Amino acid sequence: MKRGNSPKDIAVRVSAVGMAANILLTLFKLVAGTVGHSGAMISDAVHSASDVFSGLIVIFGVRFSSKESDRHHPYGHERFECVTAILLSGLLIFAGGGIGFAALQSIITGDYAENPVKGWLPLIAAVTSVIVKEGMFWYTKINADKIKSSALAAEAWHHRSDALSSIGAIIGIGGAKLGFPILDPIAGIIICLFIFKVAYDIFRDAVDRMVDHCCDPETEENIRLRAEKVEGVANVDLLRTRVFGSKIYVDIEIGVDGELSVREAHQISENVHNAVENNFPDVKHIMVHVNPFDEEK
Repeated sequence: MKRGNSPKDIAVRVSAVGMAANILLTLFKLVAGTVGHSGAMISDAVHSASDVFSGLIVIFGVRFSSKESDRHHPYGHERFECVTAILLSGLLIFAGGGIGFAALQSIITGDYAENPVKGWLPLIAAVTSVIVKEGMFWYTKINADKIKSSALAAEAWHHRSDALSSIGAIIGIGGAKLGFPILDPIAGIIICLFIFKVAYDIFRDAVDRMVDHCCDPETEENIRLRAEKVEGVANVDLLRTRVFGSKIYVDIEIGVDGELSVREAHQISENVHNAVENNFPDVKHIMVHVNPFDEEK
């Protein structure tokens, strides 16, 4: 793979672009929210600021997970991407909780009525955020799917959550401009709920990847069919898969002619091993066990 196009390089580059966009958006939203007296926009700025820190976490996580296997970690470091995704979900919950608390406090104290939204700058900032963050979502998601990175996928949904929160800000700010100032803090609560939902989805996916969850049925069936096509394989007796971070480990038992020599049976198992690993890039390792096949059974 060319230098600069490795999964680690792609993930770091995408995260760096996202961080630069988030820094600019955070500053723009903060100024717009402060000048325009919009609590929803200030909350949105806090959310964008959390994206800056999430970008740093992703860069660190991807760099660490791409390290080669060593004596203490013979299966590699891929699961560190799952740890990264869990940290991102925690960061989202923290940011969402802060936004929801500030909005609820504004409603209880009546602060929204004393400091109504001023000017159109907050609304312009919210619309700009939706456009930019939705673009960042697709840019990050496409690259995450390309390199099979759970951490980068979590970062993509972090961008999407920011776009959704900005939509809530548009509703709140627009409502406030039309004479319904309470809609501004209500939008903050809606933003909080959106963020919590995204955090839960990220956390659930990361946990699935950490507890040896099997891969999808379609992939398993394709692996089975590929093994059965290898010359000398009579049938596949057993197939198990487990997702290890962004990679797949496979355990397979094949049936071969019981009259073959050990050397011949071993060669068939090697052919199965190579056929699966060469045709399924996500498979990091496959263990092949050979059983004698009796046609009379």
